[in-house]
Amino acid sequence: MTDGLTDTVAEFLKDIQGHEVTLDYLRRELRIDPNSSAFDGIRGVMKRLIEKKIVRRVGKKDGVYRVVVQVQPVRVFTPDRKRRPLFDLRFPRDFDTGMEMEFSDAINMREGDLITLGGVKSMSKTTICMLFCAENINVRPILMGNEYTVLVDDRFEPAPRFLSRLDTLSEHVEWVDENGLDKFTLLPVKEDYAEHIVRDRINIIDWINLSGDKNFDIGKVLEGIKAQLGRGVAIIALQKGEGALNPRGGQFVRDFSDVELLLDPFGRMGDVLLTVRGAKEATRPIVGKTYAYSIGHSGTQILDFREVKKCPMCNGNGYKQNRECENCCGKKYVNQ
Repeated sequence: MTDGLTDTVAEFLKDIQGHEVTLDYLRRELRIDPNSSAFDGIRGVMKRLIEKKIVRRVGKKDGVYRVVVQVQPVRVFTPDRKRRPLFDLRFPRDFDTGMEMEFSDAINMREGDLITLGGVKSMSKTTICMLFCAENINVRPILMGNEYTVLVDDRFEPAPRFLSRLDTLSEHVEWVDENGLDKFTLLPVKEDYAEHIVRDRINIIDWINLSGDKNFDIGKVLEGIKAQLGRGVAIIALQKGEGALNPRGGQFVRDFSDVELLLDPFGRMGDVLLTVRGAKEATRPIVGKTYAYSIGHSGTQILDFREVKKCPMCNGNGYKQNRECENCCGKKYVNQ
């Protein structure tokens, strides 16, 4: 009887893996007679299922169990094993030279990778996101943005500023196909991003906004996004406080980023300082390198992209002997 009951309970639990169950719930769902030996015997059944790793106890709660999600081993060295190629992701270009960002050729992008753009407000996060979309338009990327759509009469429409940028970029980018249909997909998503990721595609999210007391939840958000990418990649913009070393969420952002780029002010003219904060697979040393550029043409172009280094005269302080450094004019960096 006990073995039969064990098999019955195990079979029932197959369809609710990952959920919590109680003894009372199982007795009710399996219609166990309160006057039968099985009514009390189910406690022993659950003990056996714990040993078989089909369920586990939830904390110290009596009679509460979590059904373990069953997984199968993944065989690695199969006869038909194929090595997947690098992901062909094109980075934004300098409109002056037509060249991709200088460091991009040193980054090996893999399927399932995630790029984070941690940027101070108005430091070109949206520009870079839209240029990633433009450069990869022929593989039909996915766009999600806090400021890309507006709700009008109970339906979403493209936001005016977003449309204006698209129109400006239309001088260089074909946004629609031969049938007049969008070559990208715009999704009005502002939360639960993992649920809306389109597998095997480039997913661009500009930007993820979490309330102040939930910034440290960003790790779980990024983990969920990566889990849904399949053979695609994600580019995600995040807000960063001025002078902060990491985006909001700190180390939790770094935990799931395969490439980390930081965007900070450079000088007084609105230029941008880009720092390669991390790259899991680089073909030459680029982590820690810094670059500067200007933004032109109504926020749609990267101009004068070049590598910079800390000013040797003021050691990157911007001041020397309590006066603005004459060598870097207070910018802290000079051209390489």
